[in-house]
Amino acid sequence: MKVIFDTLSASCSKKTTQLYSTSFSLGINFLDKKFHAPIYGIYGFVRLADEIVDSFHDYDKPFLMEKIRKDTIEAIEQKISINPILNSFQDVVHKYNIEWELIDTFLKSMEMDLYKTTHTVDSYNQYIMGSAEVVGLMCLRVFTEGNYVTYRDLNPYAMKLGSAFQKVNFLRDLMADYQMLGRNYFPDIDFRYFNFQDKEKIQNEIEDDFNQALIGIKQLPAGARRGVYLAYFYYKKLFLRIKECPPEKVMTARIRIPDYDKIGLMFQSLFRHQFDLL
Repeated sequence: MKVIFDTLSASCSKKTTQLYSTSFSLGINFLDKKFHAPIYGIYGFVRLADEIVDSFHDYDKPFLMEKIRKDTIEAIEQKISINPILNSFQDVVHKYNIEWELIDTFLKSMEMDLYKTTHTVDSYNQYIMGSAEVVGLMCLRVFTEGNYVTYRDLNPYAMKLGSAFQKVNFLRDLMADYQMLGRNYFPDIDFRYFNFQDKEKIQNEIEDDFNQALIGIKQLPAGARRGVYLAYFYYKKLFLRIKECPPEKVMTARIRIPDYDKIGLMFQSLFRHQFDLL
């Protein structure tokens, strides 16, 4: 029976999320239970494509990206895939009417990582849109459950939240992206001479994204707000930790929050949410 395979597929997406992101896994745990499987389904798909360009260095990345694009289209058209993660994702796409434009934009950003190592302002904005902002919109489709008006109203804030998360990731992973993969996502910044002014310019962008995102979080449906705020709260704390570091440390170390600190942040965020201190 396909229901067994669908259960297996959902489990694969969940396990993928838990292995790759403890912060998002924590956030998902505090969403309404009905949102768990679809958000795992989205994250599993996103992680699968991202892993190709970030990790599969000994393999034909262009071939694999072309394959995942074709397999994704086929999974959506046929409403099934023998790839459990794609099978889980196509189910979310159909259930919550996630438009192909969002998926296509995401895949195009992943494909940019195959050949583009430096960015102009335009390509940077395009990459942020595809790699992060549309992922926020996919999740918003789930949270708003077909309510077009709420989706439309919260659309810009979901994009800002995705943008903030991605830019924090860029700063956190600067050593790996720049020194190991040769990537420079931020336009007009020469990381050979990365200084406080450059870092402050990036931080001001992120600060603005976080401020705008919080406006939308406060308006999310109750079943989504607590979990999304937890992810926001964690990333904001990570951002503040990065802000405290000098440029040379950001270039040579991956700034992170230890797992034991994440538990404390979880209780802080839940307290703030419970007493409307967002």
